[in-house]
Amino acid sequence: MDYSNLRRQIFSMKKSLFDQGYLDEQFNQLEELQDDSSPNFVEEVVALFFKDSSRLLTNIEQALEKYPQDFYRLDSLVHQFKGSGSSIGALRMKNECSMFKAHCSDRNLEGCRRSLQKMKREHATLKQKLETYFQCFDMDDEHLFLPMYRLLMRQLLRQVGPRERAVNSWK
Repeated sequence: MDYSNLRRQIFSMKKSLFDQGYLDEQFNQLEELQDDSSPNFVEEVVALFFKDSSRLLTNIEQALEKYPQDFYRLDSLVHQFKGSGSSIGALRMKNECSMFKAHCSDRNLEGCRRSLQKMKREHATLKQKLETYFQCFDMDDEHLFLPMYRLLMRQLLRQVGPRERAVNSWK
C-alpha cells in the first residue's frame, strides 16, 4: 500500500469513528497532548483505558449478581467507567453508561442488566475499531511507512473531528 492510500485509509477510519458516534472531541484533545517526546501517547492511554475498563466491567457484573442489589455501588462503578470512557472520547459507551445510571436511579435491575450488555458490546466494538485504527500506523510495507511519517500522520489526523468539523484536505 502506498503512502497516499494509507493516509486516506487512516483519515477515513477516523472520520468513520466520529461519524458513527464511537468517538467525540475528547479523542482529538487527547491527540493534541501527543508530541515528539511521546509519539505513542494516545495508544498508551487507550491501552490503559481498555485494561482498566475490563476490570471495571467485571466489577459491575459481579455487583449486579449480588443480592440484594446495591444500586448505589452500581451507580458508583458505572460512574467510574463512564469517566474513564469519557477521558478517551468513547461517546457511545458514555451514553450507555448514562442509561445504566438512570436505571440505577429507578432501581430497575433488568434495565441495568440490559445496559451492561450494551456497554460490553460497545466496549468490545470500540476496542476492535481502535486496534485496527492504530495498526494502520504500524504498517511497514517495505519500510514505506517509516517512524517519521507516524508522527506526521498523527498531527495531520488531528484535523479530523466530528462530522461538522471534518475537512478532507488530502484531495
